[in-house]
Amino acid sequence: MKTTKYFSLACLKIANSILGAYTSIQDGSKEMTIESNVFMSDELDNPPVNDKIQTILLKFSDELDPTTISDAVKLYRIDGEGNLVEEVCAIKIDLNDPKTIRINNQQITRFAQGEVYQLVIKSTLGSKSKASVGCDYVGYFATNIDFDISGNPELNEERTQIVIASDFHLGVDSTFAELEKNKQALVDFLAQIKVAPNVKELVIGGDLLDEWFLPMDYQMPDSKAAFFDQVAANNQAIVDAFNAIITAGEIKVTYVPGNHDLLLTEADVARIFPGISQARAELQGLGTYVTGPNSEIVIEHGHKYNFFCTPDPISNRAITNDDTNILPPGYFFTRIATTCVIEGHPQSDNVFPEIIPNKEDSSQFNAYLYYETWKAILSVLPVKESFDDKVLKTNIDGFTENYSINDCIPQQDKETGFIDSTLYHNIQDSWDERQAINGITVKIPVNEAITRAAVPSFTDYQAKTQFFDLDPSKRIVVFGHTHVADVIAMTNLNNQKTIYANSGTWIDNAQGYPTRTFIVITPPKAGSAIETVNLYQYSPDQTITQWTDGQAIRI
Repeated sequence: MKTTKYFSLACLKIANSILGAYTSIQDGSKEMTIESNVFMSDELDNPPVNDKIQTILLKFSDELDPTTISDAVKLYRIDGEGNLVEEVCAIKIDLNDPKTIRINNQQITRFAQGEVYQLVIKSTLGSKSKASVGCDYVGYFATNIDFDISGNPELNEERTQIVIASDFHLGVDSTFAELEKNKQALVDFLAQIKVAPNVKELVIGGDLLDEWFLPMDYQMPDSKAAFFDQVAANNQAIVDAFNAIITAGEIKVTYVPGNHDLLLTEADVARIFPGISQARAELQGLGTYVTGPNSEIVIEHGHKYNFFCTPDPISNRAITNDDTNILPPGYFFTRIATTCVIEGHPQSDNVFPEIIPNKEDSSQFNAYLYYETWKAILSVLPVKESFDDKVLKTNIDGFTENYSINDCIPQQDKETGFIDSTLYHNIQDSWDERQAINGITVKIPVNEAITRAAVPSFTDYQAKTQFFDLDPSKRIVVFGHTHVADVIAMTNLNNQKTIYANSGTWIDNAQGYPTRTFIVITPPKAGSAIETVNLYQYSPDQTITQWTDGQAIRI
């Protein structure tokens, strides 16, 4: 749930902003401290976002002198051009607390949404005991803008808001699909989005139709298109809800590929969702969508930077004799994980092979790290089947044989000590080539790529590494993939504030993280200086809850 916080301001210097109160003695005179109910910052380009401000309360440490207030406290709105526009406010001492100043707008209503403000407290403000604030204080804060399905009056019936949701994982079989309990909630959500008057775009951030979450013994049909048609049919109400938005034509709907729908082609998507937009890279299974009034928003699934989930057009083409084969190893351990879930996390008699690392050979040590990752995954995802049994059915992406789990796990030759695997032969050595093919601009060292693949923050940080630190025009990046929804402030190469957001997931069980989540980006409204990013959760009762504190940037 969203946490309510209170902010304390200390008047030390104009360029100082800290949490807590502070008192100092200068030239024998007493200096007052200030506390506020509003988050503030000394940085114009990093104004903290506050929800629903009706009254600004400034609580001082001393009883105030009323005669010093009128010219000492000023509030300004910063418009889209960066100009200061003085707000006509009701500024007065609280009748019940002579140490507190109350600031309201002229109408004594909620302050306007989606605005950034400057608060000035001059050193001329004094107390009855002759204490002062010691220096002028300048603070900045922003007001959040509501996402209201029925429409936000302050957006003047304009369509500006961008909704991003991902990781739906629509399954082919309801007996093991990850999205089942949340199906009706998703249908209801999409029906509400369809009639939302301020929504301009709906972006599907990958993992829409799931071809990975299948038990090991699942037999794929000969036609990949037939498989995806079966997934669509098993989720017809959801497909119809997406198509209703597309057909209505008021909201642009864009699909971005993910790893669980890596082989879902442009033709497949167009057949199932006629009229949808698609953001695709040259290589199947990847795509980047750029949007926003200044092309400042980047949306990807996020699997591109994951050693186990980004397309692998190298490792298995000799095995498959298929020059389009791209399935990475994550596909196979997801098949194993699905079986583990179906079997109820059974006890297993399987024993992992003992492997001795060769730290003198970087390739072999990375192969050992790859083995250790597989071992860590399968240790928490046990299955009844023997590691030696040929239980992994394929008939997908050029694979035709049945494979054992040991075909996936690296093995060590007892005589030579060499570590290798049947599938993904020497995958550790081709990582740099994979990155080049897949368009990863800032190369990730192979040891980090292997050992940190399962760490959500490692994926999050790629927003900074691959975008913010390279291109100052990109100010907002949204990924999915990790299922860990969040909104995080970052900076770019020019030390400007940027925002990374993760859209989370809609699966039934998000392993302790919120589900049914989505991101809303609201570009600056007319005359405003800020763009806001918020994370919400949709509930089965059709209510929407803000999940974490919003963030804003000046653009």
